[in-house]
Amino acid sequence: MNLPPDANAPEEIKWQGDYITAKTRGRWEFVGRARGIKAAVILAIDEEDNVILVDQYRVPLQRRCLELPAGLVGDENDMADEDPANAAIRELEEETGYRAGTMENMGEFFSSPGMVSESFTLFRARDLVKVGEGGGVDDENIVVHRVPLSRIGEVIADFRARDYAMDVKMLALLGPALLR
Repeated sequence: MNLPPDANAPEEIKWQGDYITAKTRGRWEFVGRARGIKAAVILAIDEEDNVILVDQYRVPLQRRCLELPAGLVGDENDMADEDPANAAIRELEEETGYRAGTMENMGEFFSSPGMVSESFTLFRARDLVKVGEGGGVDDENIVVHRVPLSRIGEVIADFRARDYAMDVKMLALLGPALLR
């Protein structure tokens, strides 16, 4: 397989913040997570076939966004070696108020590989138990939605009509309908 000319160019950091790093490699510009931070995304479907979704205001988009629950792995200094499954369990409970009996690792994915080097591990949460209200931590102001999978297309359309952004990971829920 032939690699593009920039594949072996040295990587240069142009700017680094607490969570994001802007880089170049040859003519390519891209961003990644600082300090090697990863993310965990959780697909949580309860025993009644409802998917647990969240929405929150996303500053880069200047509007609220409908998403699967997710969070950073090891983003705090005292948690640098956090296990991704433990992060998924923690984030699901913080954001949604649900605790998972099991977390199944579904693999690593990249959301926008042409401009972002960040990856996330997708987890399938099973055996959900409601243990709190959710809503996130600090000022996240997360709203929790319990949506029947049988109505996911119309629910997404309703959120779009109200000018919500859609996280790319929502495609996982639309898959079968998109393929018809």
